[in-house]
Amino acid sequence: MIPSNNDTPMQRALDLATQALWLTSPNPRVGCVIISPQGQVLGEGHTQQAGGAHAEIVAMQQARSLGHSLKGSTAYVTLEPCAHHGRTGPCCDALIQAGISKLVVAAQDPNPLVAGQGLARMQAAGIEVTHDPIAAQASRELNLGFFSRMQRHTPWVRMKIAASVDGQTALENGQSQWITGPQARADGHAWRARACAVLTGIGTVLEDNPLLDTRLVQAPRQPHLVIVDSRMETPLNSRLFQAAHRQVWIYAAHENTDKQAALQAMGAQVRLMPGPGGKVDLAAMLRDLAEREVNEVHVEAGHKLNGSLVREGLIDEFLLYLAPKLIGQGRGMAQFGPLTDLTASLPLTFTNHAIIGPDLRLLARVTGRDIF
Repeated sequence: MIPSNNDTPMQRALDLATQALWLTSPNPRVGCVIISPQGQVLGEGHTQQAGGAHAEIVAMQQARSLGHSLKGSTAYVTLEPCAHHGRTGPCCDALIQAGISKLVVAAQDPNPLVAGQGLARMQAAGIEVTHDPIAAQASRELNLGFFSRMQRHTPWVRMKIAASVDGQTALENGQSQWITGPQARADGHAWRARACAVLTGIGTVLEDNPLLDTRLVQAPRQPHLVIVDSRMETPLNSRLFQAAHRQVWIYAAHENTDKQAALQAMGAQVRLMPGPGGKVDLAAMLRDLAEREVNEVHVEAGHKLNGSLVREGLIDEFLLYLAPKLIGQGRGMAQFGPLTDLTASLPLTFTNHAIIGPDLRLLARVTGRDIF
């Protein structure tokens, strides 16, 4: 595909990286466009599924398939070309061998195995390297979770909540289906699909028996499912075991060898991670998820687990769907507090809003949780 006349090469590379939003986990979403000295697009592409070709390789393969020479060309890449042997070989070496003369890069790779080494190797080979600081911000936004995992050693945690305008997520009897409309539910599934893992609590499993998959959208992969289940109460006939092509990870606080064996026979992986009060150590759980190469965690839980995550300062941003209706007395978004002073409230910064069907979608970042 050739970019339109209104696209700069770097903007086109960012657009390509966005196309990889639901595909590349746990690898970053990267786009690449290669331009001839005369300004012609020779090839372009984005990173494929883990183990597949990176954006630079896809772009070079396309160029060669069209009969183009890459000597003297300029590569526009949204993230520093890798310099290590992971699931694939180093992209910086492939670009050097192809004979490109210039690299324009958006963001430096935060992976300590790269972290400037790819750029240094290309400069040592005589390639001119320049940076695009405006595109760097967009590249980091696309890869919030990857930057978080590499630099904070914890995933980027996004909490999704569907509520009435007066902030109720369910009636007092627990009924919550459906507060928001079908368009908001499908949009929520698209946000699930971009995450590496969906996280919920045992209360939601017992009350709703959810699938928590991405069935309402076409997605190339299913995110893993994480269940916070202190006492290993997850029923063996839960619907969550019906979704194919994903792993189910259960975090518990109390040992139960018989139930653990039964859950593992269903395909789940169980880890004991006890914390204070007989509950799961949530911070330790997130660090463990980072070690499992989880970049983004999408939380869909009840008000109690939501409250625990908020209270412990573990949420980075909120994905809120507000329905144009009042419920009155019910269950709120997150059970924490009570606060004794408004200065102790959690400050948020709205970063995006949209009308989805009849509902309002708000994206709100915890103030101070800037990208890295």
